[in-house]
Amino acid sequence: MSDLVPADTTEDVRTRGAGVSRQVAVLPVGSFEQHGAFLPLATDTLVACAVAREIAGAYPVHLLPPVTISCSHEHAAWPGTVSISSVTLHAVVRDIAASLRRSGVEALVVVNGHGGNYVLGNVVQESSARGERMALFPAPEDWEEARQRAGVVTSLLTDMHAGEIETSILLHAHPEMLRPGYETSDFVADDRRHLLTLGMSGYTDSGVIGRASLGSAEKGKELLASLADSFGAYFSMLTSADDGAASTSDVADG
Repeated sequence: MSDLVPADTTEDVRTRGAGVSRQVAVLPVGSFEQHGAFLPLATDTLVACAVAREIAGAYPVHLLPPVTISCSHEHAAWPGTVSISSVTLHAVVRDIAASLRRSGVEALVVVNGHGGNYVLGNVVQESSARGERMALFPAPEDWEEARQRAGVVTSLLTDMHAGEIETSILLHAHPEMLRPGYETSDFVADDRRHLLTLGMSGYTDSGVIGRASLGSAEKGKELLASLADSFGAYFSMLTSADDGAASTSDVADG
């Protein structure tokens, strides 16, 4: 678990910054919410950190420690879930971005591990409109490319929570964190049109919506590799000398 917190010193950051035209920070945002009986409450944080580490291994970015509690209100019916308001999460990300800019890091990529953090799209859009360089990653298109490359069978609609993708990434990155039972916990509920009103408990008793039994460490490894490749376009956009590039960084989370 020690790899969740970057081990950089201030000199590491200074040296890395000297070698790039514009510094880019990467902020993993997870959650602390139920993921059925077999995945930990910190699953979304573990996923966001795994994606961020993969990015940091391929690009000269300033990796930040994760935001570990976010907007998980749809999971409130299950013990262990903790949330903050969307207003608070908005303020936290804005404050982090402002602090980074004061220290010379002009661009921020928010790596979102929880689909319920809708407000992050607003943060990025508003920041971009002010001329600040910010992006939200991965976009749904990045996940779809990764799903196909990794051979993930479940569609993004069906693979909603504690399913094939999350199970695969944890089997690869943190297999010690899984409990028994993912092989027999599949549950599908594709029609979730009232999710915002009813919450997850309106659609699942177990807390799972997806097919975790199809998860594998090999799929997890390929998912992360694909996302790292997709990040290249974001890095190029944010480090571009063209100031107008900032207006295209409002990549929204579906």
